[in-house]
Amino acid sequence: MRVRAVPKEKIRAVQEEDWIDRSRSPYAEGETIWVPVKEDAAFDCVIPKRERYKGRGFFMIGKIAVIHGEKPSRLEVEKIVEFRHPQGVLWIESLNEVTRTPSTEVLWGVVSEVRHHENGYSFFLDPRKVMFSQGNRIEKLRMATLVKESGQPERVADMFAGIGYFTIPVAGSGGHVHAMEINPVAFDYLKQNILDNGLSDHVAASLGNCRDLLSGIYNRIVMGHFDAIQFLPDALEHVETGSCIHVHSIGSVENQIRKMCESAGFSPTIIVHKVKKYRPHDWHVVQDVTLQ
Repeated sequence: MRVRAVPKEKIRAVQEEDWIDRSRSPYAEGETIWVPVKEDAAFDCVIPKRERYKGRGFFMIGKIAVIHGEKPSRLEVEKIVEFRHPQGVLWIESLNEVTRTPSTEVLWGVVSEVRHHENGYSFFLDPRKVMFSQGNRIEKLRMATLVKESGQPERVADMFAGIGYFTIPVAGSGGHVHAMEINPVAFDYLKQNILDNGLSDHVAASLGNCRDLLSGIYNRIVMGHFDAIQFLPDALEHVETGSCIHVHSIGSVENQIRKMCESAGFSPTIIVHKVKKYRPHDWHVVQDVTLQ
């Protein structure tokens, strides 16, 4: 495959170029994206066809290969190392339900703080200490697009901000975000990521329980936690007609949302979006709730 080398930080600037062969997928290697080129376009080098990986599922956070679910075997780890050549392999056994602090084990190599790139933004984190979900990538883009296309300078609450998964792309799309996080370690990374992405003028970060930190009226509230429904009554005290709330959950909680909104005096329009498969019979979904 003939490719051009594009630095990660410049990939967004070339996405519309006519030399790109869109029938093939780009290949990321460190800080470089190898972008396929059309037959008549100039290229930097030729990458040989890669064998399709058929091993245990994993995803990359920076240079770290991360595995969820049952603990992988030694052979499964070796296959990942041979295929992806990571700096380290990390198994995430579970997450604390409140702070989303992972319980982890390093299975190979060295795992430490990394700088992860996604959708044109960068995120500092230590995957041993804080959560980062690759599976929500499309949902993060969707939130950013909704804010950008709203046509107004929205005031947005991110009630479970973490290290800035939604805060950063939403602020980068013009939203003025009130980012709330209860975990001090994640909060420190949140502040660092706000600075690193040049978004200090668009984000106000607060440490503590989001129930106590909500203030004023928001045009949009992002509730990116599986227990978000428990916090919905608090969110409904800080919205008005026309506001939109995005309620995440495992499986639909549409009926509960409707009852809570009606009890607060609103008539909700609810659209349910599937984000990703969470386990064999359950989906991670987000309910877009527009209040009338």
